[in-house]
Amino acid sequence: MEIRAAQKDDFEGYLGLAAQVEDWFGPMVDDPGFHQAVTEHIGRSTALVATAGGPDLLGGLLFGPSHPTHHVHWLVVSSQARGRGVGKALMADAMSRFVRSGPATIEVVTFGPDHPGAVTSGARVFYERLGFTPAEATEPGPEGGSRQIYRVTVA
Repeated sequence: MEIRAAQKDDFEGYLGLAAQVEDWFGPMVDDPGFHQAVTEHIGRSTALVATAGGPDLLGGLLFGPSHPTHHVHWLVVSSQARGRGVGKALMADAMSRFVRSGPATIEVVTFGPDHPGAVTSGARVFYERLGFTPAEATEPGPEGGSRQIYRVTVA
């Protein structure tokens, strides 16, 4: 597996990943706002992809490297690659690449505890294993499901 900065030709791969999680996150594939976010992150070199040498992406991440509070804007691992360390590798690369000095905080908005995707996606457990802790609730997602901020401090 290789983690690298996303390139323009990875755009379709991001749409493929988004299609796999629209039931949890709401419509993205045809959403101009999502297209713009991916394009802007690629242009700023703050979009990362995980690949296995083929054309399909194993995962993708959009990161907001604003010190002292960084943001994971979007992290999705393809359904066939889940549970194989892809998300962990993307996060490790983002942290080493973008979190240059501490102290700093990394925040991510993920499913609230009552969201149907909270258990099935494994997102909450995933972030907790990386040292993130649940914080305050935030605005519901576009599909209407609850959301919660998770936060980790980096020294």
